[in-house]
Amino acid sequence: MQLSDRLKAVAALVKDGERIADIGTDHGYLPVYLCRRGKIKGAIACDINEKPLSSCKAKVEQEALCDVIDVRLSDGLESISPEEYDCVIIAGMGGELIADILSRESAVKEKHIVLNPMTHPEIARKYLYDNGFEIDNDIVVRDGRHYYSVLDAHYTGKVEPKTRVDYFLGNIKDFGEKGYFVHLLNYLYNKQKSGEDYSDVISAVEEKL
Repeated sequence: MQLSDRLKAVAALVKDGERIADIGTDHGYLPVYLCRRGKIKGAIACDINEKPLSSCKAKVEQEALCDVIDVRLSDGLESISPEEYDCVIIAGMGGELIADILSRESAVKEKHIVLNPMTHPEIARKYLYDNGFEIDNDIVVRDGRHYYSVLDAHYTGKVEPKTRVDYFLGNIKDFGEKGYFVHLLNYLYNKQKSGEDYSDVISAVEEKL
């Protein structure tokens, strides 16, 4: 089974032997991939919509993984008990929705968090930083013509002063995917035109190019 480069990057941040809760699992490709490679002990594949979940269930049955992947209808983490998972994965959603899902479940402070915000990663990072989480890996992934943020985090309880630059650049160490940052600059230039001052972030991004 092949994953997109985006989901491969998400899978790479999952730790060996974890039990995952894949929120917004869609067709279940990620938990099936991880189970087939023996990387995880088990998974709860969740989605808020019945249609993709039925497709996920069919895939799990086809792969004979019903004993290790529990397919479950859930709005975020509300249908999952904290003791059922070690790692929560939220991939393929906007940063606002990711922050909302995390804010509704206090148990995430005890878990490994893996995120792939499709839009506004700065909002997801802001939530993490403002609520005592530390971002460990923060990478930019190219998948076809598109670029994505993939990151993981854990809770420390320490809330340190952060700037808007931190929200946009996080813990990114590899700035090799120039296309991502060019796209970010264009977004910030457009925000400037609407009257918002993003000169601090623009300067920080330009320094990296």
